[in-house]
Amino acid sequence: MPHAPPLGDLLRRYAAGSALTCEPVDQGLLNRGYRLRTTSGHYFLKHHFDPETADPAALERRHRATQRLAGLGVPVAPPLAGRDGRTVAVVGGHTYALHPWIDGRHRHGGQLTTGQCTRLGALLGAVHAGLERVMPPKGRTAPATGPHPVRSADPAETFALIDDLLARVRRHRPADSFDELAHHRLLERRALLERHADRRPPRGGSVGWVHGDFHPFNLLYRGDAPAAIVDWDRLGVQPRGEEAVRAAAIFFVRPDGTLDLPKARAYARAYRRAAQATPSQLAAAVHRVWWERLNDFWMLRWHYERGDTRADPQFPAASALAVWWTREYDAVCDAFVE
Repeated sequence: MPHAPPLGDLLRRYAAGSALTCEPVDQGLLNRGYRLRTTSGHYFLKHHFDPETADPAALERRHRATQRLAGLGVPVAPPLAGRDGRTVAVVGGHTYALHPWIDGRHRHGGQLTTGQCTRLGALLGAVHAGLERVMPPKGRTAPATGPHPVRSADPAETFALIDDLLARVRRHRPADSFDELAHHRLLERRALLERHADRRPPRGGSVGWVHGDFHPFNLLYRGDAPAAIVDWDRLGVQPRGEEAVRAAAIFFVRPDGTLDLPKARAYARAYRRAAQATPSQLAAAVHRVWWERLNDFWMLRWHYERGDTRADPQFPAASALAVWWTREYDAVCDAFVE
């Protein structure tokens, strides 16, 4: 097994018995996970190796946040504490955490009923409201006129990126159907940006503590109910409404690149109630996430700059969504604010 973790040392630190089986699960893009069965039970072992999120002290803080959220009734899977009371183990320069194994499966929006979409929105709202209670006040919120933590995309920089990607597409040999679609979408997106370049979002916005990566692969269902929100590595201070809109754009995108607006509307209504978010905050979030999607080419950069094709299956729907969202901008906004 590649990158086998030091199970003996780790399990002694956690008093978790002796290893019986250890199987890699679907690997995340930045970390590795293992399904571990020991003489004491079933566990999820996470190997944190992304330099941006693997700092042990920062991990401990995020772990404490999930423990507090669990105390509020939010479905999470807090890590186990070792013999020394710590939830992070550093062995051989590598950072690990041991979680209880949660039996469940991932579900995308097409598998959810309208009622379950309402429950999903309420769940994310409960996460944001709960984080507001359990996280330290410093950085918790900022005035509506305060600086947005992330600068919106500069269309001039995007135009330069489009030119670079077009050149890479033309040089790729042998040309294939992915190249053909990429070339079409890049030209299409450049035309859209030329038409809408004056709609760049202004700086400023309401921020708060967020999960940071809320999407179908970070939510486990048991039956019809959410069993656990996982992967809190991106916990931080960001615009909360944008996380709600961004998550909806992942959960409710259809294969043809359109959003299921009735489901998004049910989700958004429940989110606003649970998070006490205003329609104006959601409208601003819709605008900023739309702009983000219009300027975003991470899937093509992975494909052509890094030779990484893992995101290729997502590209047709994701690239079509930016075009459809631009055309149906008012309808999308209405779904989040009505």
